[in-house]
Amino acid sequence: MRFSVETWAPDYGGPVDAAALGDTEAQVDLTAERDPADWAPVRPSAPPAARVLFVDGVQRIDARIWIEDDDGTAHTGVCASWAAGVVRCDGRAEVVAAEVRRGLLTTAPGVDAIDTRHGCYHPHPLPEPAGGDPVGQALGRARGDLEAKVAVAAGGAHDLLVVDGPLGDRRHVAGAVGYIKTHHVSYLPPALHPVVAHLGAGERTPLFRVGGHRYRWSWYLRLPGPATHAWWGVVRCEAPGDLALVEAVARADVVAATLPRFASQPHNDPRAPQNLHPIAGLERELKRRLGDAALLERALRAAAGQLPGRGTASTTL
Repeated sequence: MRFSVETWAPDYGGPVDAAALGDTEAQVDLTAERDPADWAPVRPSAPPAARVLFVDGVQRIDARIWIEDDDGTAHTGVCASWAAGVVRCDGRAEVVAAEVRRGLLTTAPGVDAIDTRHGCYHPHPLPEPAGGDPVGQALGRARGDLEAKVAVAAGGAHDLLVVDGPLGDRRHVAGAVGYIKTHHVSYLPPALHPVVAHLGAGERTPLFRVGGHRYRWSWYLRLPGPATHAWWGVVRCEAPGDLALVEAVARADVVAATLPRFASQPHNDPRAPQNLHPIAGLERELKRRLGDAALLERALRAAAGQLPGRGTASTTL
């Protein structure tokens, strides 16, 4: 029996779900750049980008709360913090934009902001839950909106702008490329998995289209390092579908020529090599800017204790 040990730390899950290796149900056009019969690893012909912007965000729930209406009806909510930033790499790495937001996410109607000595939590109304995780989805959308905002604000001259995660609504940011570290869905049929397995460091698959009317270009790329299994160090990238094919191919080549030099190593990052050095550093800085979680939670408790009557809001853990 042959086996290999995943280099990602178990606390972070795994870069590839078992289900991701099965048949895909996504709408995919595999003939965009090459006929599937001619698929093979592609070595980029473009030079690496001289100036790269990396965009990322973090989020955290600071406290779970109960909110009571005047008639005694109780609603749940969360007080959350999120941040987004941009790091520019052009021979040196520098954080050029960073913003922090705090919000009260709840289905309760007509709530006021919760003002504490360490920050104000502004209302973010949620729809009544109908399955899934409405809080997590709303928090993810708020973080994504802030990431797009700081990316546009950072602007300036750059050859490549890499956003951590799928493009989503950030596809409108000029020059943006989505960078997906983990694989939850397979976009290739099993017959093409060997192409991924044979990728060398810095090589990519041919481009394919994902989605229908609002499609996007996508491809797989392998980062450098001691590959221990077929999908080791493989990431998926996305480019906006409004690019012409020739433009999308050119951008994919620049990405493949550029990102490997930013790959992390197993001895210094628990999510190596996919957790690129600039993104890891930006995550640490943004988490620092979120503030101390215990301090914010105590500030929320103090604010709840200052409210009149039984307490229009009270924190609960």
